Amino acid sequence: MARPIDDKDRAAVKRLHTKGKSRNDIARAIKRSPSTVSKIAADLGLSFERGPEVAAATEARRIDLAARRATLAEQLHQDAERLRAQLWEPCTHGAFGGKDNVWSQVTLDRPLFADQRNIIAATGTAIQQSLKLAPAEGGEGADQVRSMLGALGEALTQAANDPPHDDGGDAGG
Repeated sequence: MARPIDDKDRAAVKRLHTKGKSRNDIARAIKRSPSTVSKIAADLGLSFERGPEVAAATEARRIDLAARRATLAEQLHQDAERLRAQLWEPCTHGAFGGKDNVWSQVTLDRPLFADQRNIIAATGTAIQQSLKLAPAEGGEGADQVRSMLGALGEALTQAANDPPHDDGGDAGG
């Protein structure tokens, strides 16, 4: 049988509550159950309601995450720009081949068609993901811009998923 609540319990709950202790911390300190501490607190007109604190912490977390998403969106845009620049840059293409399986490489004016298609797909993915993290903001024509960028991203993704064309092994030129 549980021991009855006495004035010592009430005084301890009031004192620890004043110090900002949680219900569970108080229960451990006075060796009583959390429900007993809640009952004593209710009798004393005390509350363990943390609504405002939780709301403030939740809002702070939301703001922090929004800032992190904006940073990541910016980095994805930078990635897309770097990927896009690779489409027309000289590159080295290498492979093992021949009956002796010898490594050979060649410098090309630009990537092979299949590699260009993969670069475009990766660029489109980076743009789409950055827009999901930080959507384009308002202003005149913002909906048109979002629609156009979304369509562009979808077209780039679809182009990347198209079967490769036999381009005769050259760089598309």
